[in-house]
Amino acid sequence: MTFPSDAFLDESCDRDLADQGDRPDKPEEACGIFGLYAPDEEVARLAYFGLFALQHRGQESAGIATFDASGSHCYKHMGLVSQVFDDHILQGLSGHIAVGHTRYSTTGSSHVCNAQPAVVPTRLGDLALAHNGNLVNAADLREELIDRDHDLITTTDSEMIAFALAEAVNDGADWIQAAETAFNRCYGAFSLVIGTPNGILGARDQQGIRPLVLGVLGNEIPPVGEPAQYVLASETCALDIIGATYVRDIEPGELVWITPEGIVSRHWAEATQRKLCVFEMIYFSRPDSIVNGESLYSYRRRLGHQLAKESPADVDLIMAVPDSGVPAAIGFSQQSQIPYAEGLIKNRYVGRTFIQPTQSMREVGIRMKLNPLRDVLEGRRVLIVDDSIVRGTTSRKIVQALRDAGAIEVHMRISSPPVTHPCFYGIDTDNQDQLIAATKSLADITKQIQVDSLAYLSWEGMLAATYQDPGSFCSACFTGNYPVEIPEPFKRAKLKFEAKEPVTT
Repeated sequence: MTFPSDAFLDESCDRDLADQGDRPDKPEEACGIFGLYAPDEEVARLAYFGLFALQHRGQESAGIATFDASGSHCYKHMGLVSQVFDDHILQGLSGHIAVGHTRYSTTGSSHVCNAQPAVVPTRLGDLALAHNGNLVNAADLREELIDRDHDLITTTDSEMIAFALAEAVNDGADWIQAAETAFNRCYGAFSLVIGTPNGILGARDQQGIRPLVLGVLGNEIPPVGEPAQYVLASETCALDIIGATYVRDIEPGELVWITPEGIVSRHWAEATQRKLCVFEMIYFSRPDSIVNGESLYSYRRRLGHQLAKESPADVDLIMAVPDSGVPAAIGFSQQSQIPYAEGLIKNRYVGRTFIQPTQSMREVGIRMKLNPLRDVLEGRRVLIVDDSIVRGTTSRKIVQALRDAGAIEVHMRISSPPVTHPCFYGIDTDNQDQLIAATKSLADITKQIQVDSLAYLSWEGMLAATYQDPGSFCSACFTGNYPVEIPEPFKRAKLKFEAKEPVTT
């Protein structure tokens, strides 16, 4: 969620070229957000566990802000949720309202000043804002705010939303009116949780690109409008961990206002067709999170079924790149009747480290995180399933590790279409010239990652497996059809060219 100045984008591109070999071969999510209104509960502790469940969405910084009768309290720092907070810190975050955030950022913007929630003073008291997404009009909004003498201290568009909201409050609006005014100045993708002294706001952008769900503590869902202990979160897995019950999704263009009197719903923008990011379905959200009444594990397993129908293979066993490829690999195995086996064991305690491996360890490559099982692989024809290929760097290392462990053939199947276009809505994908499928044909990718065969799932198959209206998803990273118009300077910085030789599936 970094402000996309031309200088920053150029600098980011340079870093990508320099660091590409060390970056994961996946799109990377921006953040997870969490909010809670719960008098008589330890809201900071509940927020901690909510963020813990959302840790997969961002691992570079974490923060919690709370509100009580004396005002706001906030603590945020670099690191994982469990590294940032301890009992002593949580005890100092008193109140009945909590807002939490866990963040991913590109290398250059990984600074504590950009950690969230963003806390801004207003005439009605502080507001604390947590944001998932990305504004495509951030440059214009920043210019407007600077012209009005706002002292921006970070490089995030999240802070700009907070200042736009504060500006409307200071001009005389109440919290709901100010939110409506501020949101109508924002274009792009945003799910928001905003704490105030009077209540908590939750909102989604007009297209609903980034997710946000509503829950209540306990097992009973109260009648609409009645007081309750409400929870807002990026995913339902954050409700489960604190014993909350899922109520519904926040709708595109909706804001909810939660106070001691209950919950009020307003639409700050005209309803449009939902455009939920389809990568939330494929990869980002946890497999135990619920979308459209079922777990994403079930959807991802159906992707594997469809992939087996579209691109069968004559092999001895099916395996996955853990953990993201597991449901689709199981689905492929079920459909093809070829046995599924674990061929790679994941070191779950590696995480992110600032200690660089030795040169000899670098040469070993992928085994710091994934170690192959020789007795499973030796002498076998193997098909490995993954959810996506972005750069191709990790895929090649995995394939080589499988061959080194004795696999006599290695085939790969991908449970999504080729990623050919960058995302502008809160996912950190590279400039287009760093996306392997945007620059190379299927045959060239097959050769580069050194597999015996390679196939992607079709775009139609991916959407059909959702069992929902295909038009209700944003799939711009596969098609280049962006649901929110991208300003040309911002677009040109990442969208270098159309795919030279589109990968067919």
